[in-house]
Amino acid sequence: MPRSRSFYVLAAFFGAFVLFLYGPVITIGILSFQGPRGGLTFPMNGVSLHWFFDLFEEQAVGDFWAAFRRSLTLGAMVMVTTVVVSVMGGLAFRQRFAGSAALFYLVIASLVIPSILVSLGVGLVFNVLDWEVHWATSGFGSQLTWTLPFGLLIMFAVFNRFDGAYEEAARDCGASWWQTLRFVVLPLIAPSLIGVALFGFTLSYDEFARTLLTSGSYNTLPLEIFGMTTNVTTPVLYALGTVTTLFSLLVIAVFLVAARLQRRRLLAQASSGSAQS
Repeated sequence: MPRSRSFYVLAAFFGAFVLFLYGPVITIGILSFQGPRGGLTFPMNGVSLHWFFDLFEEQAVGDFWAAFRRSLTLGAMVMVTTVVVSVMGGLAFRQRFAGSAALFYLVIASLVIPSILVSLGVGLVFNVLDWEVHWATSGFGSQLTWTLPFGLLIMFAVFNRFDGAYEEAARDCGASWWQTLRFVVLPLIAPSLIGVALFGFTLSYDEFARTLLTSGSYNTLPLEIFGMTTNVTTPVLYALGTVTTLFSLLVIAVFLVAARLQRRRLLAQASSGSAQS
């Protein structure tokens, strides 16, 4: 059957969308390979890896390696907390309890509040309580208002489709509540937990607005890059953007591989169990 004209129209629209989505990233990647005398715009002045090597030298403006370590640490903290709280929340909401509806809407409300207002509010609370505004405390809390709702929504969907017969079978075999959770529930939802962890880390690692007024005296990587845009006039900024983009893609690839391996392990266990029975 020949393709209709609408197919080509939609294909062209999708291609334009992909170009609009990834065009800026590709442009920065290309400009990061400028020669030693290259500038911030086209046309390129030579091709080299000069600016990537320049990343490892002391910069006149900015300390992005320290900012990278802070963002990496903060992302790990947010990731672990998001996974743990999301699982606990998903387990709690499997049954209705007094105030569950109001609590659900209260959690989701943080998604519709402008991020800069969340950052401002958290910073003001810390100032009123005379607590130090720091990326590991106030910044950590403000980012959780962004990652936890996503994690909880994922876990709600997972547990809504979860077959309770597995838990009943484990309890019939004499397993305690903790053993059922550890050896039955968590292995079955492990791929979803990897997804929640990926959401938590990437949302934290790239977050700007909710960290703007809560990071204190030390910038995270997005804040450091933003500050460098007004001072750095060499392609070293593009090289930094390329490296951080590749790091983000690497993190996503690691989580996807982990999810695939976990799924294969579950399928292997299921097939071996059915063979034994």
